[in-house]
Amino acid sequence: MNEKQIKMVTIALMLGNVMAGLDGTITNTAIPAIVSALHGIQFMGWIVAIYLLGMSISIPIWTKIGERITNKKAFQIAICLFVIGSALQGIAPNIIFFLCSRLIMGIGAGGMGSLPYIIAGYVFKNIKKRTQVLGYLTASFNGAAIIGPLIGGWLIDAFSWNWVFYINIPIGAVAFIICLLFFKPVTPKSIPVFDLPGAGLLSSGLLLFLLGIQLLGIAKNIIVVALVIMSLVLLIAFFYREKHAENPIIPLSIFKKKDLDGDFLLFAFTWGAFIAVNTYLPMWAQALLGMSALLGGMTLIPNSVVEIIASQTVATVQEHLRTFTLVLIGIITMMISVGGLYLSTLQTPLWFLTTIAAFSGIGVGFIFVALQVKVQIDAGMKDMPTATSTSYLIRILAQTMMAAIYGVIMNLSLEHGIAHRTDITMTMMNKLSDAKSAATLPHELLPEMRMIFHSGIKEIMLVSFILLIFAVVLNFYFNFKKTSKKVLK
Repeated sequence: MNEKQIKMVTIALMLGNVMAGLDGTITNTAIPAIVSALHGIQFMGWIVAIYLLGMSISIPIWTKIGERITNKKAFQIAICLFVIGSALQGIAPNIIFFLCSRLIMGIGAGGMGSLPYIIAGYVFKNIKKRTQVLGYLTASFNGAAIIGPLIGGWLIDAFSWNWVFYINIPIGAVAFIICLLFFKPVTPKSIPVFDLPGAGLLSSGLLLFLLGIQLLGIAKNIIVVALVIMSLVLLIAFFYREKHAENPIIPLSIFKKKDLDGDFLLFAFTWGAFIAVNTYLPMWAQALLGMSALLGGMTLIPNSVVEIIASQTVATVQEHLRTFTLVLIGIITMMISVGGLYLSTLQTPLWFLTTIAAFSGIGVGFIFVALQVKVQIDAGMKDMPTATSTSYLIRILAQTMMAAIYGVIMNLSLEHGIAHRTDITMTMMNKLSDAKSAATLPHELLPEMRMIFHSGIKEIMLVSFILLIFAVVLNFYFNFKKTSKKVLK
């Protein structure tokens, strides 16, 4: 492609990240209104988790689809699925329809999220330039994340939560058209064999495993155990299949590289930790401080601004600091956010909460760009697409599992808090999460209900902090002895 085509394709990739960024903050802002309108507080964790579930089961397959029909067509199909799922959520009449639509959106997001980084790996051979482009992609995501709460909160307060999902339709159409006109993919000389049995085993195994995790605290324990056992059997069969597949979905050879294993583990622990802040800070503002959806969503703006700045500086900072140091700074700043929220009380002012939460933006910006480039270098050009999509899969799996676990922690905390109360019900706790419906609750019970809700958030932040402690240990083990210039060569 010529320079103009490369610029336009980069814009299309950024628009994909814009849609993903908008969905993250708009949905987090809208969750209280959604669970209130659709009577689904028990499924609050699922709203985030089922989207990540769709991403998880599809990410490795999108890589192979791209190899077979070109990354251009795969990216366009992913955009279409994302937009269709978004539109269906807007018209959802109940929580089940909403969650099914969100699953479709998540499948599209799996390709829309992973393919741009693979495309960037092919288009930008120079490592420093690639690092800059990855910074642009991250910045577009976070720029949309800043605008998202403002637009989403205003739409929710002025109209209804349904409207926050329609905004993806025009953005998706523009990205699709740009790809159609300017993206000139390299057509493979021969069409590779698609490992359909492997794809089926992997998707089924991940689906059953994550479904079992999601049902923790909701379904009977025997059902959860059965689903997990079935998933493990399918995943074992998948890895056995991959040993003999002509074109495996995930070549097992990438797991024989120690550096890559370290990258994957660090992504898993840090991404599983940071989702706690992004999901529950808006909930804190609305349920505990009684603020509107607009103000609740705005609590994430400082976080996103700081993340943009951090991601844009990595290419320059990495010339002077080792990846180990960048990742360590990122983990420590995330610990400041999570630890600060754990220690905060119901009387803590909003400005302090948003300031503390903003530190996690430094962590996410540094860790994501530095580790993503390191993954592609550690894998080598041959395994770069698979390693890139696998790192993305691991991040999403970590988020999916932890979103479910955080949801279980919250539900158990709420149930424990109202267990011996006859004047507070789960339905009332449901209404507390949305400022409009909370106004109908008995005023004298609000302090006690907020204390119950606050205890659940504290437990979630404690678990997140423990994950970050493990991340510090992993960073020392895998990266402490690495040379400072390896990434830039």
